[in-house]
Amino acid sequence: MYPVGTIICLAPARRAVPAVALGSIVNVFIIYALWALGGLAGMLVFIFASGSVRYIGNNRTAVVEKLWSRRGSIRAGLIALNGEAGFQPEVLRGGVHFFFPFQFRLHVQTLVTIPQGRIGYVFARDGAPLAPDQTLAANPDDTNFQDARRFLTAGGQKGPQRKILREGAYALNLAQFVVVTKDQTFALVLDKSDTGLLDQMADIIEEREGFLPVVIKNADDMIGIVTVHDGPSLPAGEIIAPTVGQDPKVSATYHNSFQDPERFRAAGGYQGRQLQVLVEGTYYINRLFATVELIAKTTVQVGEVGVVVSYTGAEGVDTSGADYRHGELVENGSRGVWRDPLLPGKYAFNTYAGHVLMVPTTNFILKWDRTVSGAHKLDENLAEVSLITRDAFEPALPLSVVVHIDYRKAPLVIQRFGDVKRLVEQTLDPMVSAYFKNIGQTKTLIELLQDRSDIQNVSSKDMQAKFSVYNLELQEVLIGTPRPSASGDDQIEKILTQLRQRQIADEQVGTYERQRLASQKERELREAEAKAKQQTAITESELSILVRQNEGRAALARSQQDADQTRTLARAEADRLQLMGEGEAGKIVALAAAEAERVTKVGLAQAQAIESQVGASGGPRYQLARQVAERFAEALEKSGVDVVPKVSITGAEGGSGGGGVMQALLTLLMSDRLAEPILGPDQPSGRGQK
Repeated sequence: MYPVGTIICLAPARRAVPAVALGSIVNVFIIYALWALGGLAGMLVFIFASGSVRYIGNNRTAVVEKLWSRRGSIRAGLIALNGEAGFQPEVLRGGVHFFFPFQFRLHVQTLVTIPQGRIGYVFARDGAPLAPDQTLAANPDDTNFQDARRFLTAGGQKGPQRKILREGAYALNLAQFVVVTKDQTFALVLDKSDTGLLDQMADIIEEREGFLPVVIKNADDMIGIVTVHDGPSLPAGEIIAPTVGQDPKVSATYHNSFQDPERFRAAGGYQGRQLQVLVEGTYYINRLFATVELIAKTTVQVGEVGVVVSYTGAEGVDTSGADYRHGELVENGSRGVWRDPLLPGKYAFNTYAGHVLMVPTTNFILKWDRTVSGAHKLDENLAEVSLITRDAFEPALPLSVVVHIDYRKAPLVIQRFGDVKRLVEQTLDPMVSAYFKNIGQTKTLIELLQDRSDIQNVSSKDMQAKFSVYNLELQEVLIGTPRPSASGDDQIEKILTQLRQRQIADEQVGTYERQRLASQKERELREAEAKAKQQTAITESELSILVRQNEGRAALARSQQDADQTRTLARAEADRLQLMGEGEAGKIVALAAAEAERVTKVGLAQAQAIESQVGASGGPRYQLARQVAERFAEALEKSGVDVVPKVSITGAEGGSGGGGVMQALLTLLMSDRLAEPILGPDQPSGRGQK
């Protein structure tokens, strides 16, 4: 027989063989082949059953477990470093491996793969125990989790490790190391209880978002507050761990923002909340070693400063001066109120290590008015000042006070009062209220309304000194309109109504006076316009007056000359007339005498003629009647009047009603004849009378 594994090669014969012989040979070959295959199968079954030969894929590893050994079992730990029975430190990579039959068992595992941008946490099952001040196992710089033997022989500690795994593939002994990632846990399960422990560890890391690096974006304006969970505790009296290992030049202690726990420990770092903060960047930090809390940056806006009250640092020296008795100011970086405030800007300030109080440096208004409040909310608890006036009114007076704080004095204000709001409520409010209560007692309600401007000016000057005592600058005091202190009280409104009516009356008087002045001005304007329109005529008239005055003076001169001439002529004429008059007078006298003599002689002649006529007529009466009749006849002849009337109207007694012309004429004639006087119709006759 051939030994196992021998390969038999049968070469065909070069010459032909008989068919019977060939058939016999084939049968023999088949029989021999069946026998050989049976032996090979048995051999393969033996190989696989005994574990003598194993194949491992190139993307896998195998943890070797030694089932028995001449050196016996390990006495301590989990990994057999000296050939004892148990889990061996070395892992097998891809390929065919030969073993002594029935001595080894292989636990094939996948490679530990950490995706890009992820973090893997390592837990060692075997190693030296942790020290009392340790939470995580120490990992020197040369620690290599892929070399379990070196890890253990170099004093590697069991438990969660400080060092983390970054992205990549690792061939680890998963009997010694357990790797926890976000997606899965890489481990050789030894006991069911291991699963619960590993899941608990994964949950803790997940809660801390530990499978991802800490990413702080510039646009978010955030900073990271680091709390270290491993290392010695803080000394008594300290609440913030001081900054250590920040100098990159000292490589032994530069921990690169807590990304290297071993160097942090070498620099003397303490566990607890750290003073150092993380700014913009990406940090691969073991969250079992340190957790990170993101908070907003401290932003000091324009128009304010930030006064820092530090809870950590060295004891500082007071810089406030001997005259300031309200606290101490220290240099920046020391514990206490910092002397220099933070100017406008953004600061990576650890608010757990101190407090930044914002103090406005622009003018801000404090309103004593419960209905309104400023954006700064410093006056949200202020109310109107309750007054009692001299005339027993109780109004509520709203006020506005403009205040300014010098940015250099802001730390003094904070040191003295704690914050600006406390200053307003505990100091300024009672001071301002008391001041205006005192003023209200000296004024009537109307005076309080009418003297508002004077009160503002006086109060501004008086209170500037009071505010300066508290390191404040008072800019202005503004007084509002007094209001009723209780709802339903209309006394103030009545007073205001009276003042309004009085003001309306005053305004009306002023309006009327202005209207009168306007009318007067309008009249003057109209006169001026009319005068302007007639200016040409006025000028012409004035010139005419001057011309006429000149003409008058000329005429006067001419008149005087004419008068003189006339007087001269008159005197000459008078003299001439006098002479002529005297001559004419003489002539007239002579003519008059002659005429008189002639008239006398004519008259005498006529008289004699008349007398002769009268005598011839029968006497004077008859002469008169004759003349009347003659004249009457001439009149009748000229007028054409009927001598006898066509209609005769008689009186009631049958007498004539006044008679007619003819009757009158006849009466005249008869009276003349009868030598009777002529009587009227109403005169009684003279007959029968003596």
